[in-house]
Amino acid sequence: MAVAPSRDDRRIILHFDYDCFYASVFEAEQPVLKTLPLAVQQKQIVVTCNYEARRRGLRKLQLIREARQICPDVVIVLGEDLSKFRDVSKALFLFLRSFVWGGNVERLGFDEVFLDVTEMIRYNVDLLNRHDLEHSFFHLDRQEPTVGFTYDATRVHGSTYPGAAPSTAAETAESAESAALRTRLLVASHLAGFLRAELEHRKGYTATVGIATSKLLAKLAGSTHKPNNQTTLLPPYVTVRDRSSNVHDFLDAHEIRQIPGLGSKLTAKLVSYLAGARADGATPADRVTVRDVRLAPGMGPARLDRILGGPGAPRDIGARVWGLINGVDNSEVAQTGDLPTQISIEDSYGRLDSLEAVRRALDALAASLLRRMRTDLTEPDETGTESQPRTRWLARPRTLRLSTRPRSANDAQSYQGNRISRSAPVPSYVFHLDESVDAIAERLVQEVLLAMFRRLHPEKSGWNLRLMNVAVTNLVEAAGDRKQSSGRDIGKMFQSQGSRMDVVSDMQPSLLEGSNPSQTSLLTGSHGLAGGSPRDADPNPIVEEEEAAWEDSDEEESMPSEACGECGILIPHFAREAHELYHAVPD
Repeated sequence: MAVAPSRDDRRIILHFDYDCFYASVFEAEQPVLKTLPLAVQQKQIVVTCNYEARRRGLRKLQLIREARQICPDVVIVLGEDLSKFRDVSKALFLFLRSFVWGGNVERLGFDEVFLDVTEMIRYNVDLLNRHDLEHSFFHLDRQEPTVGFTYDATRVHGSTYPGAAPSTAAETAESAESAALRTRLLVASHLAGFLRAELEHRKGYTATVGIATSKLLAKLAGSTHKPNNQTTLLPPYVTVRDRSSNVHDFLDAHEIRQIPGLGSKLTAKLVSYLAGARADGATPADRVTVRDVRLAPGMGPARLDRILGGPGAPRDIGARVWGLINGVDNSEVAQTGDLPTQISIEDSYGRLDSLEAVRRALDALAASLLRRMRTDLTEPDETGTESQPRTRWLARPRTLRLSTRPRSANDAQSYQGNRISRSAPVPSYVFHLDESVDAIAERLVQEVLLAMFRRLHPEKSGWNLRLMNVAVTNLVEAAGDRKQSSGRDIGKMFQSQGSRMDVVSDMQPSLLEGSNPSQTSLLTGSHGLAGGSPRDADPNPIVEEEEAAWEDSDEEESMPSEACGECGILIPHFAREAHELYHAVPD
């Protein structure tokens, strides 16, 4: 059973999930699109679509031609260039952070944000007038008593779990600690409603919000009512006398694969264990709930250790997973820094097997990387004037890294194969702001990147690349008063130094509102503000890096694809099974 922390230690967390973020970016540019079915295309696939398109039968990961057949009047926009998504995501993050005391805000992907508003809520709860709760005032600024908004502190704003309001008798029987938590969550629900309204009216974006005492519970609560809504997970958070815990009741209905922090390999082990333990088939393999796992005979931390443990598993994996399925998540909201820890650009290719094709691809990657650097790592210099503006670097990366993933020569369809990488110092001319991006990119390719490529692939022919990545790492800040930190997801609390685990895979935020994100593509893992790998700090001028060095990089930008054996279209590897279903369905 979950153990409730003391009243002073319990945090109040808001989880913001922007509704249909990628489609909304285009809708904000052209408001007329809000009433039309809109799909965002990458390669030949619909990577996301708005709610009007979904209402007409469109789904993510459909082929473009199939989407047009289902909805002939669909408006399709290209989403290959993620610059606009990145810029909007950063602007919305900074907007929300401006309201939170201490700036304790963590960005997770392009479309998710965690806000730790504990101090704001404590302050405003202490100021409540118990004799006039209906006319309460939320103070957004300690120093300016008139800055804030009025609200009714007798009711929760928005939806709740449980949905029905507790009876007067139940409220009377509630413990003092539970009643105090209910008040804090109630006040937090009004702050969430205010921020959602400000986000829509001042920025033009709607969001779905979860309000609870941890990142885990807030994220799951927010998914209860979508879109443009909010849900507060009400107490009691522990079982008291004859009243069950709302946390258990809430989590038990979720499929085990929906729990943040449990990756596909862990959930597969749990499903397999339950299937073997229940020969009667009472638990369908395709729907195993948290309740099924939590109440399985003999289940507990020790049993989970035996099920999930093994080579490479973090220490005490059983206790940690047991805590998650009981609603225990002590991970803090990690402040996302203003600057990334690395910048990475990559693309995947159907066939890349000539040096000239590699050179052209490197020219495009290098130019894109330099533009990102100038956008993310520079700001106007105060010494400049209106007639002669100047720009200065906020941070300068020290390491340039080239990575490739070769395609197996004897199995062109296979996705198997590790990345191999080379690193070298960043040339000083990269920081010359008075030169054009294209000129610097061409020089960088000719003088550095092609030499690095030849070190990776000394043979002149016979290779075929599926992916290339160019990145800059080891950033040194020019402004000493800036903070630099990158947010960590719930799952990464499981990672110990020197070990890697599938635990974190499902907690990566979804650029597809439900699957893994990407930078060059919305289809695989990357987030715009990144935490670099420890390998990034290698001072050696040239080093080789294996795939493991990339596992934790939030800045990876790829959409690894493979050609369909029937139609020849490039399909992301994780979408292969879904795509095969289309061919299996009779015409």
